[in-house]
Amino acid sequence: MRLGILSDTHNSMANLQLAVQRFREKDVEVVLHCGDLTQVEVAMQLVEFRVICTFGNGDWNANEIRRSLMAFRPDNFGDMVFRGSIAGVRIAATHGHLQGMVEALAACGEYDFVFYGHSHRRKVERVQQTQVVNPGALGGLHPEARSCAILDLQSGQLDVQILE
Repeated sequence: MRLGILSDTHNSMANLQLAVQRFREKDVEVVLHCGDLTQVEVAMQLVEFRVICTFGNGDWNANEIRRSLMAFRPDNFGDMVFRGSIAGVRIAATHGHLQGMVEALAACGEYDFVFYGHSHRRKVERVQQTQVVNPGALGGLHPEARSCAILDLQSGQLDVQILE
């Protein structure tokens, strides 16, 4: 099973469509969005997948986004922090704007992977036994090339996808 990870869409539909196309090509089944979708219409571009969405500081319509995602699949998720297991892999995710949350999730030792966004910069690092990943951004500020990531949950192989 493959997990598609993205963040900080900021209404960039063109880059979101590029990411979705990559996810289709790589047989992604679940998409984890690390916040700042910003609009329900953006979230609706992901409904062909199971969607786990953590809300960021730009998600003013968080309740509406959650309701819309849940209407498509009751196993979709929308909240500030995700803690759970997907295909036996222990995962946590947040946007990154909650003071100390990424660090706390990474340091607690309960997760194989912690995903976050907010900074618009790709980053992969290990904190003890936990892989901490920021997939980069699809929209908004442009400090580096647009990107997303795909995680093979069976092998643990993480593949960063540059979209530009």
